[in-house]
Amino acid sequence: MADIDVILASSSPRRAELLRQIGVRFAIHPANIDESQYPGEAVEIYVQRMAREKAQTVAQKALANDLPVLGADTTVVLDKRIFPKPADKTEAIATLRALSGRSHRVLSAIAVVAEDRTDFRLSETSVRFRDIKEQEYERYWSTGEAQGKAGAYAIQGLGAVFVEGITGSYSGVVGLPLMQTFELFERFNIACWNAR
Repeated sequence: MADIDVILASSSPRRAELLRQIGVRFAIHPANIDESQYPGEAVEIYVQRMAREKAQTVAQKALANDLPVLGADTTVVLDKRIFPKPADKTEAIATLRALSGRSHRVLSAIAVVAEDRTDFRLSETSVRFRDIKEQEYERYWSTGEAQGKAGAYAIQGLGAVFVEGITGSYSGVVGLPLMQTFELFERFNIACWNAR
């Protein structure tokens, strides 16, 4: 791993692409942990715990070979309710119906674990959806994009047509807030802007 500066504890192709965008040399080792929310756990605490536990899990498995590990978690929230990756079509359409014509929050947490140090950042973005037309729910589901996405949409893909506006970090909605990631990497001397 001579040409690697950090381990990404995620299998998300979107996070990998965002790291490439800022010139980070990384390897991928998904954490595969239980992502259940504790009863009564605040959303902000939950998303930070997930990011931290993902990074710590990979670091403890000795997969990192003494390299820093980056964990991340992104959660879509409306009225204090988390909208996770939909289990099926019914759940995806119900999620999009709930988000239609309203503003929701996207919380994206990142954590870096290196040796005996752990640090993290939290990004919060407000995303406003236009009113989604009835026939659009089925059509969007049929594209396959809603599957595996928190909130049942991808802002960087076809789901962008639902977005009336955002306040905050676009990359945080995609899955990795790049400004906060850069800040955290500087604290751990993880190189960015490498030639691609």
